[in-house]
Amino acid sequence: MAQQVTPRGKRNLVASVAGHLRSQITDGAFQPGDKLPSESQLTTEFSVSRTVIREAIATLRADHLVEPRQGAGVFVLPPLEEVQRPFQMVDSARISQILEMLELRVAVEMEAAYLAASRRSPAQEEAIYQAEAEIRRHAAAGEATSEADLTFHLAIADASNNPRFREFLELLGIALIPRAKLQGDGNTRSPESYIAMISAEHRAIADAIATGEADAARDAMRHHLKGSQERYRALIRNTA
Repeated sequence: MAQQVTPRGKRNLVASVAGHLRSQITDGAFQPGDKLPSESQLTTEFSVSRTVIREAIATLRADHLVEPRQGAGVFVLPPLEEVQRPFQMVDSARISQILEMLELRVAVEMEAAYLAASRRSPAQEEAIYQAEAEIRRHAAAGEATSEADLTFHLAIADASNNPRFREFLELLGIALIPRAKLQGDGNTRSPESYIAMISAEHRAIADAIATGEADAARDAMRHHLKGSQERYRALIRNTA
């Protein structure tokens, strides 16, 4: 099945393809020693040019994830000994650290939303709405929404058309959305009132971006993340 890689400039296409392949490697779809699909197969799978594929592979090579072998193909390397990087040393059991991350996100994502409202393409706008709908679908089914929520925020970062926003959020990873802490063991369906509130906050951000209201998009993102901060502070009070 062809991957959905939204056209938005060569540099972002490279980052998007590299991100998809990186996820497949880290998730175990490709094991150490496995050979990646051929360049021709990847161009078809992602609907991009050979140049984009080559640069994406070069990105993965620089990250020591793959190794091209002359005449044989590109092979997945064993993972390097993991060294904790900044932003990966967040203990989701410590609400104080989650609040620190949220403060950082406010500073970064408000500007990403502002730029997204000014620069988004129709395809990027559609991706934001699709991600927002996916969050609601998972929430309505009583399923975890963290991955879908991360996709929503990454879609906004992409719409800023500054690839550094996505790179930064990907560096934070799923720790960006530590919602399970608010949902007990993560297997309990959130109350309808909570789902409706979060959906309204996400929709307000998406609508402001879609209508090109940059200041409103920035304010909606600030309201959403500040609301998250207050919910975590309430959790501290309730567990004290």
